[in-house]
Amino acid sequence: MMPIRESGCNMGLGCLSFVGGKKGYALVNLRDALQRDCVRDLGIGGAVSVSPDDSISEVISTMRDARTGCVVVQDGGGLRGLFTERDVVSRVLAADVDVADPVASVMTSQPETLTEDAKITDVIRTMNRGGFRHMPIVNDDGKVLGVVSVKSVVQYLVEHFPEAVYNQPPDSARLPASPEGG
Repeated sequence: MMPIRESGCNMGLGCLSFVGGKKGYALVNLRDALQRDCVRDLGIGGAVSVSPDDSISEVISTMRDARTGCVVVQDGGGLRGLFTERDVVSRVLAADVDVADPVASVMTSQPETLTEDAKITDVIRTMNRGGFRHMPIVNDDGKVLGVVSVKSVVQYLVEHFPEAVYNQPPDSARLPASPEGG
């Protein structure tokens, strides 16, 4: 489905876009789309899984080889936690933790989850409220189906509302606290 852009659109939730389909075009409001569409519409990324007993070093190598910023930590098929690039920096490097230690010692235990039937608004709210960049998606039995990332949400917005994403004016009220690089 290829969106047709409407000029003059800003990122407000009232933003409109024409979206083509087999039956023609429909005018879609951003708020309505986010409340209508489900997590499965984001394209749930397959999850790379590791064991809680795997060393931090092994898990970092797995993440590098899989080119992913997040792994699910599972034990016997059940979700025990998440380990992300952010954990590497804040819980391993900053705390000078031995990378031979098990990943269970530094993972985010019992992360919040959503099902693939959850609305995109639920994903955005949950991720924003918790400061999460990754959200495990589970089925009704708690089995991990995949992980939704902030990148998935942004790709959805770009695909469905490109004018709203690409034509944002700079926000002069949001100035950096210090110059870049210094």
